[in-house]
Amino acid sequence: MNWKSKADTWLNFSGLDAELKAQLKALTDRELEEAFHKDLEFGTGGMRGEIGPGTNRMNIYTVRKASSGFAAYIEEAGSEAMKRGTVIAYDCRHKSREFAIEAAKTLASKGIQTYVFEDLRPTPELSFAVRHLNAYSGIVITASHNPPEYNGYKVYGPDGGQLVPEEADKVIEKISLIENELLIDVLPEKELIEKGLIKIIGEEVDQAYLEKLVTISENPDPGNANDIKIVFTPLHGTANKPVRRGLEALNYKNVYVVREQEQPDPDFSTVKSPNPEEHAAFELAIREGKKVDADLLIGTDPDADRLGIAVKDDHNEYRVLTGNQTGALLLHYILSQKQQKGTLPDNGVMLKTIVTSDLGKEIATSFGVKTVEVLTGFKFIAEKIQEYHATGKHQFLFGYEESYGYLIGDFARDKDAVQAALLAAEVCAFYKKKGMSLYDALLELFDKYGYYLEGLRSLTLKGIDGAEKIRHILTSYRKQPLEGLMDLKVIKQEDYLQGTRIIEGNKQETIELPKSNVIKYYFDDGSWVCLRPSGTEPKIKFYFGVRGTGLEDSRQRLTELEKAFMNDVNKKMNE
Repeated sequence: MNWKSKADTWLNFSGLDAELKAQLKALTDRELEEAFHKDLEFGTGGMRGEIGPGTNRMNIYTVRKASSGFAAYIEEAGSEAMKRGTVIAYDCRHKSREFAIEAAKTLASKGIQTYVFEDLRPTPELSFAVRHLNAYSGIVITASHNPPEYNGYKVYGPDGGQLVPEEADKVIEKISLIENELLIDVLPEKELIEKGLIKIIGEEVDQAYLEKLVTISENPDPGNANDIKIVFTPLHGTANKPVRRGLEALNYKNVYVVREQEQPDPDFSTVKSPNPEEHAAFELAIREGKKVDADLLIGTDPDADRLGIAVKDDHNEYRVLTGNQTGALLLHYILSQKQQKGTLPDNGVMLKTIVTSDLGKEIATSFGVKTVEVLTGFKFIAEKIQEYHATGKHQFLFGYEESYGYLIGDFARDKDAVQAALLAAEVCAFYKKKGMSLYDALLELFDKYGYYLEGLRSLTLKGIDGAEKIRHILTSYRKQPLEGLMDLKVIKQEDYLQGTRIIEGNKQETIELPKSNVIKYYFDDGSWVCLRPSGTEPKIKFYFGVRGTGLEDSRQRLTELEKAFMNDVNKKMNE
């Protein structure tokens, strides 16, 4: 069925939601094509898209379709899986609660027990709740740090981790069998609550999560160790209450919340992007930090799975650290404290993604801790944690990715900004007691392990034409692999889609990781670049890593590498 036929089907559907029908009638032909030219893709990370009418948009019908396919997946697992049920959480975005209820109604109408949070909650608490309630699965309605017009739908397995590709493919197959999302019948919410198939949850899970959060501390009563001042911004999202409760439980007395960004706001009206990766998101926090002379600024994204921090540099100005830098500080603190207390296990493991800095690996190695690399996506870190729990081969100590995601305690199995906020405060207090800032601590790590610096560029290419350009870039690099750049020679190339690693142009190895549309080049000076299309946004991302002889040398190397490679990308786009 072409897009026009799909659009006509929706327009002529007598039961179409009135708001969606009005929006549909207001669309131009080009907008209609964008809304119906394909079905919103449910990938290995769930689905994410703009809110609105159409098969390529987030709305109650596409949510029902995804939920109906997920229900079929759970049904196939048997009656015990249906009885254990699904936990559903949602963030502060437009339509999040409505989509959560539609998902619950769809599953409950099939006889699957569902638990829905009474109000917005962080994504990591959903991950925890699946484990805490011994549920079979979980759903969270969120688009993380995407712009306000987006929403999304992520699914979780019994371990509390996002479904890995093998399992996600089974869900995708079930969804693909559903021909018409408009014809999925669901029972009324009130009736399903009365039958006990939808249960509302809240404070009991919050308290259990809080009790686990305080266990990640490496030192007793860290908040009383020093009178650090913390400025915190939830960026209008879900982290406000859990982070503040956690800091209070650990006795941090001087916590200042950015008032303009304290309350949930689906439009994220004080920032261009509600993403702690963007330095501009810290503008109000920095203003507050200067006012109260804060030691640490903390920012979390709307669904509280990503955390950014800013600290005073040697010019007494606030500097937003990268995800790699924050991860290195947290990792070193955990390992050094465990070593000092004699609790560092012989079989400890640190998990990171293939685009995360090698600084973490250097730190882990110095403590005798093994580093295991996984594909981009925290579900792969969760998968490894579950594997090690089953086999006893390794004891998980820390997991992180460059995109501001960290996990300390594995009672959650997704990146957890609430955990990371509490540990960042503890690390700050620890160094302040030694007369050091976190920036001083970072420089100390660079001096000891090497001046690693990383960068990220991305091209946003929306719509049908954009998707084709992204495919063209990746295809071009596969047909004509990069051999060098500037005066740098490629010494190793990895193609994760082909599953091959080519060393020095001739020796070939197999990459023992799942297939993924990623290409990575290593140069003879120790630097590297990596290309990866985003799984959740209309973007292609380019990752860069260098190791210099000092901070200025690293910055210069990174600038030159980024410029040269992006020039090469632009040439390929225009071929």
